[in-house]
Amino acid sequence: MITAAQLPFEQTDPLQLAPRLRELQAQGTVHRVRTAVGDAAWLVTGHAQVRRLLDDDRLGRAHPDPRSAPRAGESALFGGPLGNFATEAADHARMRSLLQPHFSPRHLRALRPRIETLTARLLDGLTKLGPPADLHTAVAMPLPILVICELLGVPYQDREKFRAWTADAANIRDRARSERGLGELFGYGKRLVARKRAEPGDDVISRLCATEGVSDDEAAGLSMALLFAGHETTVVQIGLGALLLLAHPEQWQALVDNPVLVPNAVEEILRAPGKGGGGIPRYARTDLDIDGVTIRAGELVLLDNGAANHDPAVFPDPDRVDVTRSAAAHLTFGHGARYCLGAPLARIELQAVFTELVTRLPTLRLAVGVEELTMRRDTLTGGLAELPVRW
Repeated sequence: MITAAQLPFEQTDPLQLAPRLRELQAQGTVHRVRTAVGDAAWLVTGHAQVRRLLDDDRLGRAHPDPRSAPRAGESALFGGPLGNFATEAADHARMRSLLQPHFSPRHLRALRPRIETLTARLLDGLTKLGPPADLHTAVAMPLPILVICELLGVPYQDREKFRAWTADAANIRDRARSERGLGELFGYGKRLVARKRAEPGDDVISRLCATEGVSDDEAAGLSMALLFAGHETTVVQIGLGALLLLAHPEQWQALVDNPVLVPNAVEEILRAPGKGGGGIPRYARTDLDIDGVTIRAGELVLLDNGAANHDPAVFPDPDRVDVTRSAAAHLTFGHGARYCLGAPLARIELQAVFTELVTRLPTLRLAVGVEELTMRRDTLTGGLAELPVRW
């Protein structure tokens, strides 16, 4: 009998895949695992398989019996099933149709000058603070919050409150705390919706409220999902991206010497950090076969896009960081019908940050060793707690 590998895998280096995940990846593409809460699941690590399954309607986020469904963790957001099993496809299509107009690449490109202005202001603040200074607190955290607040119509002065609620909602170890955070966030969303209905503005929440057939609860739920996804993941990517480049000074210097490489480097930044050993949860809606392995209806399948981004069949020498690499095939934003709506916005923010950093602070370097940095281990998105830098 094959012993199931236990999640989460121990990760000794925040920039590298966990050694146990490397071992599994070398053995095949589909693996029996136990989740952090002890439930059985399948972990898919191959790029081709993850890409195909991300757009396979035989997998979904809902489960016919949610109470008995295997769970990936304690988070109320991604720990277990979400949505109605019978109506999942229609519900997802409706959600995309409501949000897509606000997140079209063309619409978001119009925001680029404003994002560049906000980035420059934050860099002004960083340079006044140091050196040394904390890049996480001064730039990585506030920029995505400023941008998503302006886009949605959320008061920036409320950031401490909703940051605390999103952190609680994303907690992967304490389910009660996660559920409380989600409840607080939804309540906040309902208050915002009531305000927008009374005094609409030029923002996404106001436009959702003005859309025929959208209830207060639906507008609040969609808005708060956007608030969470629209800032938390980009905060993490800016921090890990900066760490990745500064831990490889020759790659940082390549951007300093040739800033036109920044858009390409952003794709490598999205691909290269060693995230993995969990991935995107899905439930099998029917029996299916993945590379000769039979998955039964109702079983939990974890599509490990972090491992897929390190598949040597697609990315030669995948552990090597190379800002000139063609890395656009990464699966960080997913693939297919559920591809991340906010991907164009995240790219614009990352490009703005790293263009400003390499042109204004070419001598930027880490103020502490990589081994001294603290990673957030108790939240869904992970990331750095701080990033001290000098220049």
